Amino acid sequence: MINLGEYPILGVRISAVDYDFAVSKVIEAAQEQTSLAVTALAVHGVMTGCLHRVQRRRLNAIDLVVPDGQPVRWALRWIHGIYLSDRVYGPELTLRVVEVAAGAGLPVYFYGSTDETLRLLVHHLQRSFPKLTVAGAEPSKFRRISEAEKLEVLSRIRYSGARLVFVGLGCPRQEVWVHEYRHELRMPILAVGAAFTFHAALLPQAPGWMQTTGLEWLYRLVQEPMRLWKRYLLLNPVYLAGVFLEALGILKVPVLLPNGKEPEESYG
Repeated sequence: MINLGEYPILGVRISAVDYDFAVSKVIEAAQEQTSLAVTALAVHGVMTGCLHRVQRRRLNAIDLVVPDGQPVRWALRWIHGIYLSDRVYGPELTLRVVEVAAGAGLPVYFYGSTDETLRLLVHHLQRSFPKLTVAGAEPSKFRRISEAEKLEVLSRIRYSGARLVFVGLGCPRQEVWVHEYRHELRMPILAVGAAFTFHAALLPQAPGWMQTTGLEWLYRLVQEPMRLWKRYLLLNPVYLAGVFLEALGILKVPVLLPNGKEPEESYG
C-alpha cells in the first residue's frame, strides 16, 4: 500500500498513491459512513484545473485526486522525482472498489450517463460480482439542475441505503458534482470518467500496451474523433509543454486552495 503524499502538477494537487491505498480509503469511509471525495484525473482533468482558476480550487478541495493517465504519473516523476509503478486508472479502480464493496456488503449507487448504459453496467457488474448490492442507478439529465432537483437527488441517494456513490458525468462536470456534493453525503463519492461506458461493454478499452505506453488517448480519438479531437489534439501538447517547463523550473502554476466561495454548478 503506497501513499507518498500530494504533489502539484500545473497547479493541481495529485495524490501519489496506488490502487491498494485508494481502495482502502474508499472502503474505510464507506464502512464508517464518512465523506470522502475522489476523482481519477487524466491530462484533460488536470488541464481543466490549470486553465480555470475556479476549477483548480474545486479540484484541490477533493480529498483524493489519483493519477488516472500515464502522463500524469510520469509528470510526478519528471517534476517531483516521485516514482509510481502504475497509474490509478478510473475504470480499474471502479472494479477493485466494487469487488471489495460486494464482499463487505456495502451497497453502491451509480449516478450519471443514460438509462441504457446504467442497465448494462449493473448487469455486467452483478454478473461479475454476484454479491454486489446496487442501491440505485440514476441517469444524467444532461443539463444543470435546480436547487429543488439537487435536494431530490440527495434524498434519493441518502434513503437508498447506498454506502458509496460512483459518478459518471464526464470531465469536468463530474468533478464539479463531487465537489458540490462532498459535504452533503456521508459516504465516499468517486468520479470515474468513462468507467460506466467501458463496464457496460458499450465501448472497448484500449489494448494493454497502448495504456502502458500512454497511447490510450490515440485509441479513444480514433473511436470518437468528433467528440474528443479538441481534448487530445489541443490540450495534450499544451500539457506536455507545461510539464516540461515546470520540470525545468521555468513555469510555476499557483496551487489555489479552496476558500469555500467557489460557485457551484449543479449538474444532473
